[in-house]
Amino acid sequence: MKNSKFVIDKIAKLVEQGLMTSKDLSTEILAILKSKRDELVFKLRLTSKDEFDILQKRVENLEAKINKVKITKKTNSKRARKS
Repeated sequence: MKNSKFVIDKIAKLVEQGLMTSKDLSTEILAILKSKRDELVFKLRLTSKDEFDILQKRVENLEAKINKVKITKKTNSKRARKS
């Protein structure tokens, strides 16, 4: 009985260490893949979602200003009088 408990404890420790090793391995693989993704994003000069949203709002504001200037330019233009 004593020997079987010892064997079971050893097997349990081996299984536990194996699970820890597999978790560490999967964590390490994920870290490597994330770093590769970040390198690719940096090389391609991609922007993040936040930066894209900010730039999109700036473009919309500029387009609104341009349209406003066009409208005021049309209403302010004077027509020449016929003689």
